[in-house]
Amino acid sequence: MSFETPLPPYNASDPQATFLNSSCFDLLLIEMVPFASRLAQQLTVERSGANTQVDEEEQREAVFRRLDALGYRVGQGLIERFSRDRPRFTDTLDMIKFLCKDIWILVFRKQIDNLKTNHRGVYVLTDHSFRPFARMSMSSPSEALARAQPFLWFPCGIIRGVLAGMGIEATVQAETVELPGVTFQIKTVTTNI
Repeated sequence: MSFETPLPPYNASDPQATFLNSSCFDLLLIEMVPFASRLAQQLTVERSGANTQVDEEEQREAVFRRLDALGYRVGQGLIERFSRDRPRFTDTLDMIKFLCKDIWILVFRKQIDNLKTNHRGVYVLTDHSFRPFARMSMSSPSEALARAQPFLWFPCGIIRGVLAGMGIEATVQAETVELPGVTFQIKTVTTNI
């Protein structure tokens, strides 16, 4: 266990401030996908009966929804806590930059490496060394990429939750072409009033 000093942004004078060791957080992320899979399978069996065949695509969708919802709630909590001492954002790009710099440092201990936008509501965030994938390896690269995809659903939920907390409705997709790099595509949903 290490006793690392927390990186900003944090409010050191906050008596309610709690910090989490990064090793504990890594282990939590590693166990989240298998736990969500077991839980989804157990709930499907309970609903359908023990003798029914579980549809693999339905199972995968249930795991996705659960991990995305967990990440969404974590993202909302993060933005509530760490944006309260800041002035309100007026521009969507400023909100995305806050996500890429401050929130990403809080969660993954580094900034997003690259941010691109088409200035029409689509943002592409690239992290060349995504921390949860830093130690992931498999016997073949294609197997590693296939098994890595479920581990992206929780961070997608975090991004959606952070943006929702700032008043932006968005869809988030993530893909990885080569480990440990990840690309997140954010499409903001414009509402016609």
